[in-house]
Amino acid sequence: MATRTDGRRGYAAGDARRERILHIAMQEFAENGYRGTSLARVAERAGLSQPGLLHHFRSKEQLLVAVLDLRDRRDAERFLGPDGAPPTGAAMLDALADLVEHNSRAPELVRLFAVLTSEAVTADHPARAWARDRYAHLRARVAESFAAGVAAGEFRAGIDADSYAVRVIALMDGLQTQWLLAPDEIDMPALFRAQVADILAALR
Repeated sequence: MATRTDGRRGYAAGDARRERILHIAMQEFAENGYRGTSLARVAERAGLSQPGLLHHFRSKEQLLVAVLDLRDRRDAERFLGPDGAPPTGAAMLDALADLVEHNSRAPELVRLFAVLTSEAVTADHPARAWARDRYAHLRARVAESFAAGVAAGEFRAGIDADSYAVRVIALMDGLQTQWLLAPDEIDMPALFRAQVADILAALR
């Protein structure tokens, strides 16, 4: 007879297997790109059959979205402060600059992100809901950090926090696209930090 402990172990094993698949898929996507990655190769590296892999992820598109969700969780961990709360004011902009610096060392994942979010503007794309929800959440979090900076007296009163959030996110993504196209010409971290300095001067 199966026990409650057996059930917990089964769930834990399933979670660990799913996490392993995600890490392997992240490596494959980073090394070979989306089109060059096969589910068969991911399954082989994970020690699974392809049907076994499809038990966890129904398609390559769903697997890619899950990989990007994992990247977003890691980004969130880097963005959050030691107490688990998002930084506010200038500290928030510094944290975003550190994130841009980190992303400059992961060009394949940045490229996959740029391609997927561009493709997701079509109504039938499997990543559309993920991209829409991600941007909505990110805009809200950054806007809250700007508003908290105003409340703390760090930024001047009367700024449009929502507008600044949209502008900062557009700056990050726009720089990523230009950097991907001309990495030897575009110093993405330095340019973002320079823009952060300009934003801070305008906000104070």
